Amino acid sequence: MTICGCSPIDVHTHILPPGWEDLASEFGIAGWPSLKQHSTCQATIMLGEREFRKVTDQCFAPVTRIADMDKTGIGRQLISPVPVLFCYWGTPEATARFAAIQNDYIARVVSDYPDRFIGAATVAMQSPKFAIAELERVKKIGFKCVEIGTNVNGLYPDDAAYEEILTAAEALDMAVFVHPWDGFGEDQIRRYYLPHMVALPAETSLSIARLIVGGVLDRRKTLRVGFAHGGGNFLPLLPRIDHGYRVRPEMKTGGAGLPSSYLRRLYFDNITHSAETLRQMIAAVGSDRIMLGSDYPFDMGVAEPIKELEAANLSASERDDILYRSATEFLKL
Repeated sequence: MTICGCSPIDVHTHILPPGWEDLASEFGIAGWPSLKQHSTCQATIMLGEREFRKVTDQCFAPVTRIADMDKTGIGRQLISPVPVLFCYWGTPEATARFAAIQNDYIARVVSDYPDRFIGAATVAMQSPKFAIAELERVKKIGFKCVEIGTNVNGLYPDDAAYEEILTAAEALDMAVFVHPWDGFGEDQIRRYYLPHMVALPAETSLSIARLIVGGVLDRRKTLRVGFAHGGGNFLPLLPRIDHGYRVRPEMKTGGAGLPSSYLRRLYFDNITHSAETLRQMIAAVGSDRIMLGSDYPFDMGVAEPIKELEAANLSASERDDILYRSATEFLKL
């Protein structure tokens, strides 16, 4: 199947290999992820002996994934690792090895189905040395993007080690897609699955704020960076953040200007679960900075992203921006 250049591009999807070697034993690290296969279409992501999440072959079988894409009208997907597999808490050597395993699997899927998939890599963000080496490697084999966490063991984009990796991504002309993981405050709100609805949007907002206020975008003038889930709750909070910039001297210590003046430097997916919120996003940042996303194949995502987009009653130009033009620019396709 040949996909034309104006086909819908879903920039927020997740994939994992159907299995991998026993890195827990090799590196002696408790709680390392593994995949317990129950059948050809069902498995469980394990963290050591603990069940983390049951998954279907939508996560690891490209043929199943393509069938779902055809049903929902998606031309291409940016396929990214599942965030629990970032493993930034591991030793740099173990995480770098695991990142390479995941990236090699993604590269094979893209090679087998080049008209349907685009690769987003993962790297050992806790180690600039290992992360930058892997960025250089995946760039050579065709990756357009790297997916990273909003924080790395408590470090945010304006911390020197994190920014060093962003600097390398900029130099390699790779897009950076930021996904929330290990959000602050999660331990206090475990009940009712609230971390995914409260902590992770706040975590994304904090990451964006530190990227801007910490002066990273001033130093990294050609960096292309996008955020998952519509930027979390950053856009609704932006007027308050701007007010804080005007009245609090602490906000100016990073050397940045008014936070809202940086919005056109950022990209966002459109996962808001609300047509009204999406229209507000367009008013704030422009449709050419918003990309189609689904969080496929997980239940907190959007099952039919194009159908949900149509509920917003957008102009043809706004719709085309979100369906493919913004992603084409973000990924430099």
